[in-house]
Amino acid sequence: MQRLIDGYARFRAKVYPQHSKLFERLAKGQQPQALFICCSDSRVMPEMMMQCDPGDLFPCRNAGNLVPPATETNSGVAATVEYAIRVLKVADVVVCGHSDCGAMKAILEKEQLESLPIVRSWLEHAGPSSKWLTRTLKGATSMTFEERLQAVTEANVIAQMQNLKTHPAVDEALKKGTIGLHGWMYDIASGNIRRFDPQLGAFCALLADGPSSAPVEAKQELKIA
Repeated sequence: MQRLIDGYARFRAKVYPQHSKLFERLAKGQQPQALFICCSDSRVMPEMMMQCDPGDLFPCRNAGNLVPPATETNSGVAATVEYAIRVLKVADVVVCGHSDCGAMKAILEKEQLESLPIVRSWLEHAGPSSKWLTRTLKGATSMTFEERLQAVTEANVIAQMQNLKTHPAVDEALKKGTIGLHGWMYDIASGNIRRFDPQLGAFCALLADGPSSAPVEAKQELKIA
């Protein structure tokens, strides 16, 4: 806890004064560019990955970056999606999975869920693609566990993109052409992101020429203590 308090002290003393105008503007409202649905894994930090300022992203984080049906309101995901699109008018929605995802590991190794009944219930929203693929992969003895995990994680991203389309707010916006829907895979070890290309039916590099092709002005003082 002391580390968190020390970090806040640095924020108040150094970071906030440098960006006081930004925070004054944000105090009056928000206009995020995208709804970013990702896992609650502590290693996945969308604002750092995208080098965004506060107010640029509208994040929705949960175990496994899942999007339950619009009728499931206990988690708050449906409310977040609806608010982001109908009120905040975000231009894009990103579903971002990641490597070494504990939720996806649990789908492959059901025994991990014996003492986690709430997590087990939540992962029922992982979608039919992941469930079908899990059963199929059981017979794929030539694949390593890491390869099976990647396949299930990618399938889950695609399934959640499909789930999103069933939400009335998303369906309406897609028909009007006012939002873009994106599926991403983030690799923790390399920092690389791959995007799902529906035409190819595969995940491809987000940056055509690699990380160095898109120079970005660093904003570390705002993102990292």
